[in-house]
Amino acid sequence: MPRNLPSLGALALTALLPAFLSAQEVGLTVTTGDDDLAVTLRGNSLTYALQDEDDHDAVEAVAAARADYRRLLTALYSQGYYGGSISIRIDGREAAGIAPLDAPDRVRRIDITVDPGPQFTFGTLSVEPRATGTPRPEGLTTGAVAASTVLEDAAQGAVDGWRQAGYPLAAVAGQDIRAIHATSRLDAAITLAPGPRLTFGPLTVRGNERMRAERIIAIAGLPEGAVYSPADIDRAALRLRRTGVFASAALIEATAPGPGGTLPVTAQVQEMPLHRLGFGAEISSTEGLSLSAFWLHRNLWGGAERLRLEAEVTGIEGAAGLGHSGPDLRLAGAFSRPATLAPDIDLTADLAFERRDEPDYLSTRLEGALGFTRHGREGVTQHAGLGFIAAREEMPWRTRDYVLATLPLAATWERRDNALDATRGWYLDVEATPFLAISGGDDGARLYADARYYHSFGDAHRVTLALRGQVGSVMGAGLLDAPADFLFYSGGGGTVRGQPYQALGIDLSPGRAGGRSFVGLQAEARVHVTQSISAVGFYDFGMIDSDSFPGDTALHHAGAGIGLRYDTAIGPIRLDVATPAGGQVAGGSVQVYIGIGQAF
Repeated sequence: MPRNLPSLGALALTALLPAFLSAQEVGLTVTTGDDDLAVTLRGNSLTYALQDEDDHDAVEAVAAARADYRRLLTALYSQGYYGGSISIRIDGREAAGIAPLDAPDRVRRIDITVDPGPQFTFGTLSVEPRATGTPRPEGLTTGAVAASTVLEDAAQGAVDGWRQAGYPLAAVAGQDIRAIHATSRLDAAITLAPGPRLTFGPLTVRGNERMRAERIIAIAGLPEGAVYSPADIDRAALRLRRTGVFASAALIEATAPGPGGTLPVTAQVQEMPLHRLGFGAEISSTEGLSLSAFWLHRNLWGGAERLRLEAEVTGIEGAAGLGHSGPDLRLAGAFSRPATLAPDIDLTADLAFERRDEPDYLSTRLEGALGFTRHGREGVTQHAGLGFIAAREEMPWRTRDYVLATLPLAATWERRDNALDATRGWYLDVEATPFLAISGGDDGARLYADARYYHSFGDAHRVTLALRGQVGSVMGAGLLDAPADFLFYSGGGGTVRGQPYQALGIDLSPGRAGGRSFVGLQAEARVHVTQSISAVGFYDFGMIDSDSFPGDTALHHAGAGIGLRYDTAIGPIRLDVATPAGGQVAGGSVQVYIGIGQAF
């Protein structure tokens, strides 16, 4: 090698030099040796946060150190220390003495020394006047540690108490806080100004383009003339956001009373595009490829009316059905109108055509329903309607036509943090569909429930346990008289992964049918390997019976497997590989499932 060329090691060192120049060590010392206080101070330090970032320079390090004086002092106050001292030295120089534009070329070490001094306790305390029923904050008692956060909570709690009592303009009028250093005592007197008790006036609308203002007012449902309540404000804003019409919707309260002892409120909205187009895909080694698409109109007639048209093709290149004539097809339309009869009640109308080529039957059906959906508080949704089903059912031993009148009833409790990728919370869906045979069938009812629970733990909640239970029952109608679509099978991606699609059914002398009862259990352990990749282990179990309730004659099977999840903006991409578990077929075959979103 020519002597005038740098060695590879020198080139590497030159490339890494900026990283070494920006690297720095940070040390924090609490003179009292209080480890808990040290943890609190580190958590509030910009200098410590900057240490974890690779891309920063000396100017940023000096700026962070100078900002830390106030941040660390605030942290001391939050723990009841009002006589402390803070020293932040950058390579031996006090940071407060270094001008922001006079930073050194590089920073090697930053030493933070905190002498917290004595911990103060509360002395005389007063937070007045308070609305009747306003609770006294925990810790706001004479002799307790004088944490500044307790005082802040007390002041905010007193303001909130007045607001909940109908005084929207309540505010802190004054405060007298004194630190008595000789006795390490903090005396505090906070004075509230409740302001007048007001009622809601007319709602004003701003920012709407295509939405009619009167419909926005009706959907918000702010009770004009009622005594002010912050909960009513929150619910009105939620109703507007729930329509899906707005990119943002906020209710802004006036800062002064309106005429007649009212509070002027403005709904500030920003509309989303009128239309949305979406696609979906999922593939299984036995069920084949599923493709779906939808088109959505968010604001059909200017009143937040939604029209959704969708098409779905499933079972492409999957296991052959009874008809052997191709994949399943579904075409559907759904209409909804919010704030019908009441602000929290939506009018819904659905119509769907479906052709299902299943292993045991071929079904062609037209189904429709008209009903109402009520959105309750804390994620509770209820639905009731009237519907019909007109279908032709072809089985190996018969072909029949039937028409049913249905009464679809449902209730859903949504408590998950994220419906597409939940890490904590729970979900419950309960459905009951009584049906009356107008021709060609029998009367009865189909019951179904789906419950899910999620719990995360470990460092940064890296591990999530997900559990799902499903139960179903067909009552009244016999096994051969009930609609084939109402009966239950087990096996496949939605029930037991690793088992072939609808592998578990009831064997009859002329053929096979689904069961009148079903129990399904699924368990997953999801572990984040990196920020965007997770490994999953799962076990699924399914049981069906010919009776309405599982008994000694119930059939069951299980599956187990592993999977990967890759997080994206539209939800995790899912890959599951499963095999039968238990019995003579355990490990005898492998099923593969690919889709978007968690399995449940």
